[in-house]
Amino acid sequence: MLKGIVAIVGAPNVGKSTLFNRMIGKRQAITDNTPGLTRDRIYGEAEWLTVPFRLIDTGGIEVTKRPLQEQIRMQATIAIKEADVIIYLVDGRKGINADDLLVSSILFKSGKPIILGVNKIDDGQLLGDVNDYYRLGIGNPIAISTLHGIGIGDLLDAVIKQLPKNKSIPSYQGHTQFAVVGRPNVGKSSLVNAILQEERVIVSPIEGTTRDAIDTTFQFEGTDYVMIDTAGLKKRGAIFESIDKYAAIRSLKAIERAQVVVVVINAEDGLLEQDKHIAGFAFQAFKGMVLVVNKWDLAKKGDRDMNQYTKKLRLLMPFLEFVPVLYTSALKKTRLDEIIRTVKQVYEASQRRIPTARLNELLVDAQLMNQTPEFNGGRLRIYYGEQVSQNPPTFVLFCNKPTYMHFSYERFLENRLRESFDFTGTPIKIIMRERK
Repeated sequence: MLKGIVAIVGAPNVGKSTLFNRMIGKRQAITDNTPGLTRDRIYGEAEWLTVPFRLIDTGGIEVTKRPLQEQIRMQATIAIKEADVIIYLVDGRKGINADDLLVSSILFKSGKPIILGVNKIDDGQLLGDVNDYYRLGIGNPIAISTLHGIGIGDLLDAVIKQLPKNKSIPSYQGHTQFAVVGRPNVGKSSLVNAILQEERVIVSPIEGTTRDAIDTTFQFEGTDYVMIDTAGLKKRGAIFESIDKYAAIRSLKAIERAQVVVVVINAEDGLLEQDKHIAGFAFQAFKGMVLVVNKWDLAKKGDRDMNQYTKKLRLLMPFLEFVPVLYTSALKKTRLDEIIRTVKQVYEASQRRIPTARLNELLVDAQLMNQTPEFNGGRLRIYYGEQVSQNPPTFVLFCNKPTYMHFSYERFLENRLRESFDFTGTPIKIIMRERK
């Protein structure tokens, strides 16, 4: 159990995301010299001196009116309210500026314990400047370098002392994790906010508003979930900046760690090639999937027949014929509960284990019903099989020679498995082994 929540707050480009990554022990938040890169709240789990706690990275608060600054400040304010302890990070090379004073005034009002970290103190010549930060009236400034790891232990010692003694927060263990993926501006963040019934992530018509993969825990009908909102995946040729590249990497990693992937399509645009590529990423990773057609209220009049639209999607993406298709509107908040129920159904299907006896009955019946074709100079003969793992359900079939297996017969066996057992939304992996 986690012992509290710690938020990292400060002006833009002071090293908050670098500190966040160092404390959780991996590169989860995107770091770059570009100010204003982090926008939403990013959550992780850290531990120091055997004390585990939840960590929140926030966007930079500043006086200048940049695009989305109001929403960024709102996200930081929510993090401050959630936190038990706040790490206030400043740039020791710049000295106290207007942004620092603005952040100080916000933090004073919170009434929370504040640990002041003066970052970018990489050599002894700058140590004398640290004392200047007493003027902020927050307490003893701690000199650190997030880049080189200097002083991080002292900072964490101060954090641990301020954490509540009797507080316990559940970790992600036992949660069903699903990622929400899609092209930019298909409504992923709006969908996330609508499901959670709060402004969890920033929504804007500006492409690329979401850049990190953002985890949120919630409970629905007695089940715990982690929902991962991801950056919009652009075409490979449209990725110009390193920021876009890192955002794409985060999205693909989110697919890897998710147990189910929700692929969102914009009903206004219809199915585009990039939608197929994104669905293909999840399919190739053997992830359980749900296909969500968002903005259904804005679909063209001729396209508003769900059955016909589903048939069209199946025709254009035949490799996803086993994936359920849902029609939603984040704006109108329609059929949102159905997404979570379907995610649960797909996850349970991916965890299904078939008894060996029943599997072998199915294999015998399948070969009697439909004899294996001659292929590669011989005819396949399957002796027996067993399920070796779940998520995805993986079956090893022992035969006379694996090269005799024709792809159409493998598809036939997969279809028989789906007809006999509920594998809704989850891919099935079949491995052929020669019996010695």
